[in-house]
Amino acid sequence: MNRTRVVVLTADAEFDSSVRSTFAASSAIDLSVVSGRLSEQGDTLELSDATVVVLDFDAGRAEEMAALARLMSRIGNWPPVVAVTQNFDESVARVLLQMRVADFLVKPVEPIDLVRACARVSKGNGGGAEPTEAKIYTFLPAVGGAGVTTLAVQTAMILLNSGGPRLKPSTCLVDLDFQHGSVADYLDLEPRLNLAEIEPRPDRLDRQLLEVMLSYHASGLAVIAAPNRPAEMRSFDPDVVTRLLDLVSTNFEYVIFDMPRTWFSWTDSVLLGSNKLFIVSETTVPGLRHAKQLVAAIKERLGEGPNPRVIVNRFAQKVFDSGLRRGDLAQTLGDAFLSAIPNDYALVREAIDRGVPLDEVKPGNKITAELKKLVLDSPSKSAGESSPVPFLKKLKLPMVG
Repeated sequence: MNRTRVVVLTADAEFDSSVRSTFAASSAIDLSVVSGRLSEQGDTLELSDATVVVLDFDAGRAEEMAALARLMSRIGNWPPVVAVTQNFDESVARVLLQMRVADFLVKPVEPIDLVRACARVSKGNGGGAEPTEAKIYTFLPAVGGAGVTTLAVQTAMILLNSGGPRLKPSTCLVDLDFQHGSVADYLDLEPRLNLAEIEPRPDRLDRQLLEVMLSYHASGLAVIAAPNRPAEMRSFDPDVVTRLLDLVSTNFEYVIFDMPRTWFSWTDSVLLGSNKLFIVSETTVPGLRHAKQLVAAIKERLGEGPNPRVIVNRFAQKVFDSGLRRGDLAQTLGDAFLSAIPNDYALVREAIDRGVPLDEVKPGNKITAELKKLVLDSPSKSAGESSPVPFLKKLKLPMVG
């Protein structure tokens, strides 16, 4: 019989007792409880044959978070870590996300929640294969009406079909415009994400609950979108959004984010975690100026994290047209200029009205061909892709104190 070894580190006598009674009922579990603080025991904790690690620590102490960072760096991708803490806020959630902690729970922890968390994270790597770490493509508008959703939808379809008809990589398109999002409308789907339902306890959001909130297109594309509520001016708890994004990124191979133009408290986390960050502009002088300003603002705000590149959408250049030419785009945007997507309004409109990808309306169209170059063919640096290094190193975030 295969046995599961659960290693628990805690300095809390009450939690220690709860853990022992919770796991004692199962003969298939080898429980090892280590007493002490993470800052004292983390560097010498023996985890070579562990299936799951549960770390009970104080996220409000800088030395505890530093010890967690060292431990996560030491063990790499396995075994998965479930973090348990009483001090929890947006900053803690963000750092845990970047450290690639498999799951986190907030005290007081119900025994069933701990068991479910351990069961969920252990399933992700039973054979020792590396856990899923999504490749993330983010589309951010420089101006309103630039066509971000169209590009995000088509990119998702390209990635979904990149493995051929028999081997489609798991792909999820996430509409992060919770007030005016249109991804579900573009794909003729019913939006099923209910953030208000999970906001009171974001730690309860697991793969099972996520599955309930996913919509699936006929192509097999998974979509996360909330019902459109244009009259509601509310901002969701960033802990909820952070938890959602963490869960999505560990359960899909490709994740595409359709971003709102408004900058929220969780926007930094999304941009920092992106492998490719595309700023989308329209073919106008004000649009190009806004795009250039946004690129500069992101680099100033987020440092060496993402490498934003500009896509100029709906570009049309005629021989005797006095409008903007491709050389003008490159001159205005400099090194940030990545590509100009051809304009084909009739094609895009028909695809949206039918809720299907562009290739289904017109195979081999120029818009899809250009996007494929950016998504599949371009060298990583020219396409604005971040180096595939561990999140903690890539983000270079300070420890929470």
